[in-house]
Amino acid sequence: MEPESVKRIYAKLSNVYEPLFKRFFYPRIKHAIAYMGIEPGDRVLDVGVGTGLSLSLFPRHCEVIGIDISRQMLKKAREKIRREGLDHITLMEMDAQNLEFDDDTFDKVFISHVVSVVPSPARVMSEVRRVCRNGGRVVIVNHFKSKNKMVEKFEKIVDPLCRRIGWRSDMCLDQFLRESGLRVEQRYKLRKLDLWHLIFAVNEKLTGEPHIDMDGGGMGKAAFNKVGAS
Repeated sequence: MEPESVKRIYAKLSNVYEPLFKRFFYPRIKHAIAYMGIEPGDRVLDVGVGTGLSLSLFPRHCEVIGIDISRQMLKKAREKIRREGLDHITLMEMDAQNLEFDDDTFDKVFISHVVSVVPSPARVMSEVRRVCRNGGRVVIVNHFKSKNKMVEKFEKIVDPLCRRIGWRSDMCLDQFLRESGLRVEQRYKLRKLDLWHLIFAVNEKLTGEPHIDMDGGGMGKAAFNKVGAS
């Protein structure tokens, strides 16, 4: 799915996103952030922050930048920041496939319900690894296709419908992890029959590993000091 299609879909969903999806997504988001190991002074990137389901869960002793490609979703998230006084959080409109930050800007990266939405999950993960420091933690919450044959057949049937409302249901977890370049520490579901996986991984960079040079330069660590939350 191309970025402009994603923008159109989530512009339409912005007013109903939380009423429709909070009951499904919030428990896993809450669990994942609680176990990220966020330390005082950590710089955290929230990829695909949407309407801000995650925002109140980040401890105030860290600095957070949340990005999303949808301006309408970010409008809802900004309202939440103002309402709850979350002054440790900054929001930016940005494509996860082209992150406007310098290498090694973040200590932790949180990616919730994103990799099955973007046109190129591999590109997103390459960018995440670039902007996350060596040894930093990457935590992912996402749906991946089931290994249960009956469930997998159902997922294939509903995949065209899922794509119309913004995501794909046929992404293979093992292939995604192989291509991510991350060292996975843990991967599990909150419940046996859950449709969503939680992945806790470490970003281990090889010496001399090439990075993508973004046109115009990244915003870098200074973004935490220069960009407001509005």
